[in-house]
Amino acid sequence: MMPSVGAAMDIRFGATVEEFMQYVTDLGLDHVEFKREYLAGHPNTPSPTDVRDLADRYGVTLTYHAPFRDWNIGSYDETVRNGSVDRVKRTLDDAADAGAEAVVVHGGSVPRRYPTWVRDSSKEAALRSLAECAEYAQLVGVPLCLENQPIDEQKQRYTTTPTDLAAMLETVDVTPEYLGVTLDVGHAKVNGEDWRDFVEEFGHRIQVCHLHDNDGAADQHRPLPDYDSFVEAIPAERFVFEMKSLGDLATSVGTEISPPKTELTAHE
Repeated sequence: MMPSVGAAMDIRFGATVEEFMQYVTDLGLDHVEFKREYLAGHPNTPSPTDVRDLADRYGVTLTYHAPFRDWNIGSYDETVRNGSVDRVKRTLDDAADAGAEAVVVHGGSVPRRYPTWVRDSSKEAALRSLAECAEYAQLVGVPLCLENQPIDEQKQRYTTTPTDLAAMLETVDVTPEYLGVTLDVGHAKVNGEDWRDFVEEFGHRIQVCHLHDNDGAADQHRPLPDYDSFVEAIPAERFVFEMKSLGDLATSVGTEISPPKTELTAHE
C-alpha cells in the first residue's frame, strides 16, 4: 500500500479548511493534518463530522496534531497538566469523529532555569500524562504518535534523541499500535541527529513523518524538494509537509501552481 503524502494546515495560511483541502489536492497530494489549536483560530471552523465529509469529498486522509502552543503535558502544575491531558483527549475524540488515522503529540517540556526538583517533577508529569493519553487513544481506537522535538535553549524537552524518545515510550503499557512515533526529519537534522537512527530504533512504529528542511542552525521549516528519498526510506504510512506558507508547499512538490487568494486573506 502506497503511503499518503500531504500537508499540515497552518493558521498563518489564512485558508479555510475547504480552501486548504482544495489546494492540497490541486498539488497532487492526498493527506491533511490539522493542528487542533490552529483550527480554533479560524472563523466558522467545521465540526469533526463536517471535516470527515470534506475529506471524503476531496479524497484525502487525515491526521490531527494535539495542542502544544498554550498547553504542556509535562507541566509541574497539576491544574495545567490535567487541562493539557484533557485537550489531547478531546483531540483524540475529534480525530475519531473525523475519521482521522492518528494524533500527533509532543512530549512536554520545562524551563531549564528551574531547580532540579521542578524539572524532575515535570518529567514525572510528562510520563504520567503520556500514559493517560495513550490509554485513552486505545479506548477510542485512534493511535497517538509521540514526536521527536527540536532542542530548545530555554526549555528541556524529553524526545530530542532516539534514546530519550524510546525511554518515554517504554514507560507506557499499551498496545504499540496505539502509541506510535511521529518522525520529524527537520527536527532530527537541527538536533544533529541522523533520521536513520530513528528508523533503526522504531521501525514500523513510525506511523507519521513530518517533512521540512533547515540549515542545521535553527528549526526553520524550509521547503523540502527531495522529499521522495524520505518517503522511500521511512516506513511511515503518512507523510506531512510542515511549511510556513502555501508557496513553500508548492516549492516542495516542484510545481508552479499559485496559492489561492483565500477567503480570510482577501480582506487584509
